Amino acid sequence: MPVDRLLPDQDAADLLALTRDIGDKVLSPIVDEHERSETYPEGVFAQLGAAGLLSLPQPEDWGGGGQPYEVYLQVLEEIAARWAAVAVAVSVHSLSCHPLVTFGTDEQRERWLPGMLSGEQIGAYSLSEPQAGSDAAALRCTATPTESGYVITGSKAWITHGGRADFYTLFARTGQGSKGITNFLVAGDQPGLSFGKPEEKMGLAAIPTTSAFYDSAELDAERRIGAEGQGLQIAFSALDSGRLGIAAVAVGIAQAALDEACAYANERTTFGRKIIDHQGLGFLLADMAAAVASARATYLDAARRRDAGRPYSQQASVAKLVATDAAMKVTTDAVQVLGGVGYTRDYRVERYMREAKITQIFEGTNQIQRLVIARALTTA
Repeated sequence: MPVDRLLPDQDAADLLALTRDIGDKVLSPIVDEHERSETYPEGVFAQLGAAGLLSLPQPEDWGGGGQPYEVYLQVLEEIAARWAAVAVAVSVHSLSCHPLVTFGTDEQRERWLPGMLSGEQIGAYSLSEPQAGSDAAALRCTATPTESGYVITGSKAWITHGGRADFYTLFARTGQGSKGITNFLVAGDQPGLSFGKPEEKMGLAAIPTTSAFYDSAELDAERRIGAEGQGLQIAFSALDSGRLGIAAVAVGIAQAALDEACAYANERTTFGRKIIDHQGLGFLLADMAAAVASARATYLDAARRRDAGRPYSQQASVAKLVATDAAMKVTTDAVQVLGGVGYTRDYRVERYMREAKITQIFEGTNQIQRLVIARALTTA
């Protein structure tokens, strides 16, 4: 059922209505087929782009939607409630645009942002490596300076949309230590760039996640974003926003699971009563609804701080932690509500449970979120 949202204006309400319409007509009818067959949804991102849903939080001056994060995240939640893998890819696209928007020069923005924000391109974020996931300072992929730019050598891992994206926001080592990481914008058809086979994942199967391999790939100097050694600052600033995106995706998954559980509980009868009328099950559903609403409130609080220009890093970690833990609990409980059939693929709740798990892992594991929050509580 549609969520009763408090939106800032009628334009935001119309945007949410458009998103629901596209979700119900374009995404929902094909999600089960593509997730089960692990096939890429050709044309889906073009349709989202044509509707302006791939660049909502980016500045209008460069072709973005100019929407506050409070609205963008609720759009993302609505997409996730229909198709989590697509919503994750939309969130990653926004994450991939952030460094150029925030740290690029005017010349770089003028050259690349219109294409990136037009809806005709999809981006990917390339930070993690096989031995460097949460520990971003341990990157080994190198960018060696040359007279005209850089030569990139090494591998990256866990790239959402790897091999399919039109551009990659890459972080590679140009020096020693945590101040030796630099950010680059890499074209999808970059010579010397290749990709491994898609990972065989528990969920989000329709969108590929791959490794990337740079074999002496030559980049022009103009493809460096920000200063040399500024890469981790750029990465972490983008990850605060990305964590909010994953929080919204997690809430969308949880809301979809809650809706399906409620629908089933209102139809299924035992002992002459609808199962929702049995107190034990009714209270379980009430706890699920409270968890979804609470999780939504945490990401909206962080988003409103971001929109107001206030610090929000701690709140982003809180939102990511609370929302993704809630999604795992709610989807697991949804399977319980449906009983035996919930464990089959005849219903979507088993897929929601599998999809919820990854939200506790990527964009910084929930253990890392606890570390971030604890550090923020430490006084000097």
